[in-house]
Amino acid sequence: MSTSDAATLFAQSIADDDLAAVRRAIANGADIEARNASRQTPLVVATKAGRTAIAIALLEAGADPNAKDDLQDSAYLYAGAEGLDDILERTLAFGADLTSTNRYGGTALIPACERGHVETVKTLLAAGVAVNHVNKLDWTALHEAIVLGDGSDRYVDVVRLLLAAGADAAIPDGEGVLPRQLAADRGYAAIVAEIDKHASA
Repeated sequence: MSTSDAATLFAQSIADDDLAAVRRAIANGADIEARNASRQTPLVVATKAGRTAIAIALLEAGADPNAKDDLQDSAYLYAGAEGLDDILERTLAFGADLTSTNRYGGTALIPACERGHVETVKTLLAAGVAVNHVNKLDWTALHEAIVLGDGSDRYVDVVRLLLAAGADAAIPDGEGVLPRQLAADRGYAAIVAEIDKHASA
């Protein structure tokens, strides 16, 4: 089967959410790393389509969890950013690169915190993703949870998890502003309290 045929077959099977067809393609030797016009592998396509069972089948067949598309998204990075925890856990089991970064220079942890995916954050912290990594915007995961969050309970939980995992509240953003001040400026009293509690512990 040619690379283009394999890419077409996988694309159609994933679009149809046809796990059996994907398994047949794999069994018949289709290239599981075949790229489409956006440089997406079948695994990236399946992950971005939310086809969990197909993504897991591809990982089990040896698909690379770190292969990136034109947007610098891999299955691992995208699953982390979008809170696709079942796929994320399997990418970790199959060798996801914890140091891998997206087009903003951020690890999977940073957008997970931005979007308040509490369980995803727990998974990534447990896996050992660097908690104080600074992206191209000069933000850590802690900054993003504050600046791009809404101060609700799930963001308070994210901040608590980050601090417990060693997040450094003394790292300023690109403008020299500390996380505590960023939270105070937005009226996020519960987040300020978490930072203060951690500082006094």
